[in-house]
Amino acid sequence: MRLCLINPSNPLVSILKTGESRWNEYRVWKPLSLLVLAGLTPPEWDITVVDENLGAPDYTASPRPHLVGITAFTSQAVRAYKVAAEFRNRGVPVVIGGIHATMCQEEALEHADAVVSGEAENVWAQVLEDARQGTLKRVYAGTRSEIAQISPARHDLLPTGYRIGSIQTTRGCPLNCTFCCVTAFNGKEYRRRPIADVVAEFKLIREKNVLVVDDNLIGTRSDHIARAKDLFRAMIQANLGKRWVTQVTINMADDEELLRLAARAGCMGVFIGFESPTEEGLVEVHKKFNIQKGRDFKASVRRIQRHGIGVTGSFIMGLDTDEKGIGKRIAHAGHSYGVDVLNVLFLTPLPGTRLWQKMESEGRIAANVFPEDWKYYTLTFPVARYKHLSWDDMLHEMRACTQMFYSYPRILRRLLGTAWRMRRPRSVLALLASNLSYKRNQRIDLKTHEEFELSRGVSQEERSIG
Repeated sequence: MRLCLINPSNPLVSILKTGESRWNEYRVWKPLSLLVLAGLTPPEWDITVVDENLGAPDYTASPRPHLVGITAFTSQAVRAYKVAAEFRNRGVPVVIGGIHATMCQEEALEHADAVVSGEAENVWAQVLEDARQGTLKRVYAGTRSEIAQISPARHDLLPTGYRIGSIQTTRGCPLNCTFCCVTAFNGKEYRRRPIADVVAEFKLIREKNVLVVDDNLIGTRSDHIARAKDLFRAMIQANLGKRWVTQVTINMADDEELLRLAARAGCMGVFIGFESPTEEGLVEVHKKFNIQKGRDFKASVRRIQRHGIGVTGSFIMGLDTDEKGIGKRIAHAGHSYGVDVLNVLFLTPLPGTRLWQKMESEGRIAANVFPEDWKYYTLTFPVARYKHLSWDDMLHEMRACTQMFYSYPRILRRLLGTAWRMRRPRSVLALLASNLSYKRNQRIDLKTHEEFELSRGVSQEERSIG
């Protein structure tokens, strides 16, 4: 039996355009969810994993599979449906899973023979058996997996083509921000894989650089922090020789022992969601965690950086509290906090989030010709109607933010600061690569906005209204 697992592409996502910016090779990682399912697949199945981010193959030139499995985020849905149609037209059954199929199940069922909703591990064996018997059900309702029982991902199935590997050590996030679908999909419970399993899987990853894909590696409570410390100690003991980056909350800066252990374990960078430069904005997105105890963001960032760990700060533009001038205000916040890299995204209502429910009820979903418009839900297009900012305003503010933070004098200043703090040439080169990559990708994103507006027949007057 032949199984083909596919991660579809989205050509509008700038970080996947490695031909236009070679630094993007360090921002493309393996489709981990498919590799996990491959690890749960019985040996009688011959498995092929296709990551279209490395290029879409000619599927007709390959041996005809007995089953195709496709995963997709919302921005990948259009391509996922197109790939599914290609195989179904050839009589190959297709099952679609992932966040988008879970949140838009009825839509996904129109394009697939079966849909897996939620986490797939608990139902995957049944999907495969039903496919073998020719009795696929229309819906398989996955439940929250016992993460301790999940097999290691099959990292061997995609041995080449990547600069960075990937691994997951926890699932779930207790913060439940309004714009994020993690809690709806993975739940609020912070589920942790056994440390020995994590270390063993790290050894299976051939890439020296690794992305730990956890939504929040260190968690928010004292027992979460204690587990993270134990994990780092085990990684140090195993002498893995890996350099890794991950997502955390700002509370990482509060524990010097945690920072020391993370650095010794190979942490070279963290992605932190600051979300908004204003307290009102943080309240709006339900990220009050960031402003507890009167936090000094600049001091927190500096404590992390003193351990040789770079900080990427992420912000969202287009909140109801945002007005004209927000672009420069975000750039100023990133500069004053001292982040090494600034990542700014448009507020995007994704299906399954509280933000989607709110904006849909208010008639504020602007890109709403579905499923075709899902391809614009990359977080880099202004797909909604914003309270104080028109589409033209949003594009202007993003451009102003990028020009201010990523001006060459400021990039040079950050490089000199990193060189002085860390005394590590590799860290300086990594920072330079990241800054140039973000600067280049922002330009690519801005060029695609005109095509977006033309595809929707947006007039100059409508652009000004938003």
